[in-house]
Amino acid sequence: MKFTFATVAVSLLAAASSVLAAPTRRDPVTTYTDTDILQFALTLEHLENAFYTGALAKYDEEAFVKAGLPSFARGRFTQIGEHEKQHVSLLSGVLGAQATAACNYSFPYTDPASFAALSAILEGVGASAYSGAAPQISDKTYLGVAATILAMEGRHQAWVASAALHDQPWSGPEETPLGLNSVFTLAAPFITSCPSTNPTLPLKPFPTLTGSPANASPGTTVTYSWTGSENGSGAFYAVYYWGLSVQSVPLKDGKAEVPAGLMG
Repeated sequence: MKFTFATVAVSLLAAASSVLAAPTRRDPVTTYTDTDILQFALTLEHLENAFYTGALAKYDEEAFVKAGLPSFARGRFTQIGEHEKQHVSLLSGVLGAQATAACNYSFPYTDPASFAALSAILEGVGASAYSGAAPQISDKTYLGVAATILAMEGRHQAWVASAALHDQPWSGPEETPLGLNSVFTLAAPFITSCPSTNPTLPLKPFPTLTGSPANASPGTTVTYSWTGSENGSGAFYAVYYWGLSVQSVPLKDGKAEVPAGLMG
């Protein structure tokens, strides 16, 4: 399903090939400390930093141009990578001894074009993560730091989508806020292992989800299937998030129609 930031509880970023999501509801109501939130933010920034560092070391400007990207694209991606590196440094400095270390990662890009497409997804997830976490941050100084990073993640996503991919740079007038478990669900497939000394975050990814057809549009009926404990009895819903809007559609035999007007 090709929704990038108009995300769906049962199909969070199904445009990414391996996706986990919740088939029935938003994140459970959980109280996180400011340290929990900043540690998770740092976990995401480490992931983004590794993503750009690895790809830019692998592909030169010629490779980007041969992949159909603008001649200036690699230079801009280099700047974005430097921004993510600075975000790691900033959050590490705020957390001090409680900072999380980088993990090991595996990203499914195979060329500069697929790298750019995944970049747009990761930057959008980052913006949604900070938007969702902001109301739970108590310390105003920390909130200010998060706001500056949120703004830059949104700029990154808009540039990649429009200038590099020639696609829609936004999905509506508001960002789509996501809870920490939803964001962790999207990040987890890229993390292969982490240092044993890293703090244990109070997060849990949702069960694995698939949707067919993979590239759906509003008005299309999608068949969903998932694994895990959510396969119990009772009513299930496809819950679509777009900006600050939430639309629930009952699942009938595992199927739901994508609401009209949904953008992503």
